[in-house]
Amino acid sequence: MERKAEMTRETSETGIYVSVNLDGTGQANVDSTVGFIDHIITSLARHSMIDITVKSKSHDGMLHHVIEDTAITLGMALRDALGERNNILRFAHCCIPMDESLAECSIDLVRRPYNVVQLGLSGPATEGVPQEDLEHFFTSLLQNMEVCVHIRAIHGNNDHHIAEAATKALAVSLRNAASLDVKRMGPASTKGKM
Repeated sequence: MERKAEMTRETSETGIYVSVNLDGTGQANVDSTVGFIDHIITSLARHSMIDITVKSKSHDGMLHHVIEDTAITLGMALRDALGERNNILRFAHCCIPMDESLAECSIDLVRRPYNVVQLGLSGPATEGVPQEDLEHFFTSLLQNMEVCVHIRAIHGNNDHHIAEAATKALAVSLRNAASLDVKRMGPASTKGKM
């Protein structure tokens, strides 16, 4: 079964197109119109080995709307690509360093959306993206994936490095949790359904 999905979100504020292939090679073709968000999504693709295409456009010129809607649409596409979530490892944890920064991510691909994102960013903006919008990108992405994820920056003093370490920790955790489990038939759940 192919684990792919396409998602379009068209509103009066934005127009977003996303495609994903969970069993890809980490190819990224990203134009969210926001440079640092492109960098974050490209890093997510490369380190998760998920092929990701994103094409975003703003209809109202508001940065917050395009960041939020890009995250929502990407999350929904990843949710759909995961399908019934059968025959996967389900759980994963990863800790990633980036220079002075260290971030960790624990993930459960169960369909009970809950997330904790503690980046501890110190500046008002990172590469032109306001702190609140960068943190909102992560929470919107995770809520719409319908997964349980905890991301925490353990330490660091460069907000770019912290956000990138957090992204890579999420990517590697997602890659491992979504990997097919050759020993399992059906859902990795005592309930018989994810």
